Amino acid sequence: MSAPAITTQGAAPDAGRLIPLTGMRGAIARNMSQGWQIPRVAHSVEVDVSRCEALRASLGGAGRKPSLTVLLLRAVALTLREHPGLNALMREKAVELMPEVNLGVAVSLDDGLMVPVIRNADTLPLEALGAELRRLAEGSRAGTLSAGNYQRGTFTVSNLGMTAIDRFSPIINPPQVAILGVTRVIERPVVRDGAIVAAPMMGLHLIFDHRAVDGYPAALFLGELARRIETADL
Repeated sequence: MSAPAITTQGAAPDAGRLIPLTGMRGAIARNMSQGWQIPRVAHSVEVDVSRCEALRASLGGAGRKPSLTVLLLRAVALTLREHPGLNALMREKAVELMPEVNLGVAVSLDDGLMVPVIRNADTLPLEALGAELRRLAEGSRAGTLSAGNYQRGTFTVSNLGMTAIDRFSPIINPPQVAILGVTRVIERPVVRDGAIVAAPMMGLHLIFDHRAVDGYPAALFLGELARRIETADL
């Protein structure tokens, strides 16, 4: 008896490998589809990180120098405390201002993206904040974190500073009302005391839900965040 025919109708002759939208990839696809429906608006600003780099150098020694990401997260957490409208969740018929600043931090994996949460980030000193960031990033990549480590986030930071990207628009992580995208530090010409000098500039890109936050208060938040970073007010 001859072998049954294998049906190839509709298949491309040189079809590529299919990646099914299941498991982690499927969860990401569903969440991104939901986030894409949000009426979102973007604000962007470049900030001079010279003083933050100087602060890092002053805190160095014995392997304790904080990363620029840790300083950024500290600045975000303190600024959210002063601008609670961005530290909020969208409910069915209300915007809920959250009493805790719980920062979600996007962690890239080989096969997806996870967003563990730093609880009460505004209360953590730099060293403790850095230790918690390392624990969560390492646990996400190793797959050892419990589900609770990914819950109760009130605002998310997505950092592409290790890439060559200068601008991007991350998708809000619902039910949160805002997300901050961070891009690389690069030397750019700036004016200081009437002279043009080179300065390390970092891009901050705030995406917010216009149902919950208007453009002006969002601009005030981003402006205050920029001030904190440029003055190293941490």
